[in-house]
Amino acid sequence: MKTLKLLAASTALSLAALWANNALAQAAIDPAKTGAANTDPAVAVADMSDGEVRKIDKDSKKITLKHGDIKNLDMPGMTMVFQVKDAALLDKVQVGGKVKFKAIKEDGKFMVTEIQPTP
Repeated sequence: MKTLKLLAASTALSLAALWANNALAQAAIDPAKTGAANTDPAVAVADMSDGEVRKIDKDSKKITLKHGDIKNLDMPGMTMVFQVKDAALLDKVQVGGKVKFKAIKEDGKFMVTEIQPTP
């Protein structure tokens, strides 16, 4: 009986350690769960969506993108207008250019927070 209790306690402790280790690993993979930003450039680019610039409106801080799936927004590919967080982002791109971009939903509006031209 004592052996069974010891075995059960040991198993429970092992499972708890595995669960904690898995939670830490997931937090390292998904910085959104920890509130930390991932500074690895390869990961940052992988988190971005592909698009093509259709229109730029610097005065209104808007960009029209034909884009593929935006995974973090659970959005399928389409063409739509986005606000941009910073108008300076629009200086990096040109109409017809291919881009990688990151978009969020803030105050009910879809907003581009990062954008990079791609070859």
